[in-house]
Amino acid sequence: MTSTQTSGAPHAVQGLGQPPEPLLQTAGLPFLPGNSFKDPTKARYHVDQTLSYRNGYALPKVRPNCGIGGDDIPFNQLTPAELDELARLRPTLTYGETKPPQPVTFVPAHVAFDKKVLLYNAYFQETVHESAQEYYRVRIVKIYYYLEDGSISVTEPIVENSGIPQGKLIKRQRLPKDMQGGYWHWKDLNLRMDVNFYGRMFHVYDCDHYTRNYLESQGIVVEAAEDPPSDPYMQTRIPLTYSHVTQPDFDKLRQFMTMDRKVLRFHAIWDDRGEMFGDARHFIIHYYLVDDTLEVREVRKQNDGYDPFPALIGRAKIAKNPFDVNRDFPTITMELSDYEVKEYFTPADFRIGDTVKINGRSFLLYSCDEFTKDYYRKHFGITDFEPLDVETPSTRGPGQTERSFPPHTGIGALDDTRENCLHLIPQPPKTDVVKFLERDGQVLCYLARLESRHPEDERRRFIIYYHLNNDTISIDEPVQRNSGILGGKFLRRTRVPKKGQPFVKAGIVDHPEYYTAADFAIGAQIEIFKHRFILLDAAGCVLEFVKALWGDGVPEETIASLEVSQEQKMTKARRQDDD
Repeated sequence: MTSTQTSGAPHAVQGLGQPPEPLLQTAGLPFLPGNSFKDPTKARYHVDQTLSYRNGYALPKVRPNCGIGGDDIPFNQLTPAELDELARLRPTLTYGETKPPQPVTFVPAHVAFDKKVLLYNAYFQETVHESAQEYYRVRIVKIYYYLEDGSISVTEPIVENSGIPQGKLIKRQRLPKDMQGGYWHWKDLNLRMDVNFYGRMFHVYDCDHYTRNYLESQGIVVEAAEDPPSDPYMQTRIPLTYSHVTQPDFDKLRQFMTMDRKVLRFHAIWDDRGEMFGDARHFIIHYYLVDDTLEVREVRKQNDGYDPFPALIGRAKIAKNPFDVNRDFPTITMELSDYEVKEYFTPADFRIGDTVKINGRSFLLYSCDEFTKDYYRKHFGITDFEPLDVETPSTRGPGQTERSFPPHTGIGALDDTRENCLHLIPQPPKTDVVKFLERDGQVLCYLARLESRHPEDERRRFIIYYHLNNDTISIDEPVQRNSGILGGKFLRRTRVPKKGQPFVKAGIVDHPEYYTAADFAIGAQIEIFKHRFILLDAAGCVLEFVKALWGDGVPEETIASLEVSQEQKMTKARRQDDD
């Protein structure tokens, strides 16, 4: 009766909310009040923890083997795999509902996306300022996106003997996308797009097979891959493949022996009158057949105002297009050589009547000497050597146009624009002072109506004034009560061009034809700045002024219409007097 043992029942009851003290029961006694006693040797009554924390995440520990008070748990422990198997067990029941399924076990992101990385291939261009052999370089990089935590790292593959610090450009971290606190996400990355990482622009051109499959599985349309651009400097470092080139039949020594002292001579003109302070200057072009060089010498004239330079272009081989070179050629520090120039001038490029552009200047070939004519007859079969007449100002080469005046700006009259083009300092148009003084104050007045499709314009009347001192026209509209239209000045004094002139449509200022008093006949239609007026009547003195000033120069229709209008007014006045 002295031996004692710890019963498992009290522990099971304690797990359901009974007092936590372990009870000591005498063997064989019923579990009743008074038959249980405390064990004085026990001091540990805490419950062991079943969770542990690693990197901020809670992880399950091995199930405890000791219960409350440090006693061993007598029953067997089940592993997590066995517990999951029991949870998935679905026994067939005869009565009652089946057991509901266990919820899906939560898997944290660091476990689900562990070691899953998206790989993008990209490049960026870096400007080179210190080298004369390259302007920029292309650097290939790899962009790694870690799905575990959304971090990004950029690495540049190491190229041997590049002389550039390569390797990891941006260490693994979350990269900011904008100033609002957003970060780059894998949904923001795609092919054929530019991404900005800390102020440096990367162009994504390709990705690996896993990245493409992952993006397409998430419903993202992946663009087609493209090839990165080649580095111009690396192309120059590619070893050249040497090959034997057969020497041509052309012999420079033979050319020197046969063509020495034989020169083609052309007379040309450089017409630069289209530019400010430009002039038409005569030159002589010498083409040396011995070495295919040419020179341009100016024909001197006495007191022409130009400095006496012997040659405009010295003797040398001239390229037809000196700007047609590779983009990476440093023209600011090096001169063109035979390796850069694609084509030089040859005798086939010179012909009478053609315009040859030499170093940016256009020369019109208008004549040549007898030796040049014989050379072209023999080698090219050309027989037409008719010289051009370049003494007249109208003779210009191909591509050159006559000097013309700009279109009217709309500010001022047409004569103002023309005078401003003829003088460096703007001057007012010239007027006939004698005519202005003799006919000052002489004005012809006409009554007209406006031809319009609007019914409210039918009752409108206008007074057209023709000023004889400077041939200008002004229009006033009398005020009519309750008409709803403000009267007053309709057109200030100005010269009005006639209808249907080409210069009015094209805006060209070149001797326009203006309205005169001979055009103002009763019943005639006058179009003034897209407004059509029908002349209804004229003042009594208009007929006398027209007959005295123009005489036979005035059309008979105009005088007849004025006489008919005058007779009608006189007949109307006599009827009023009789009444």
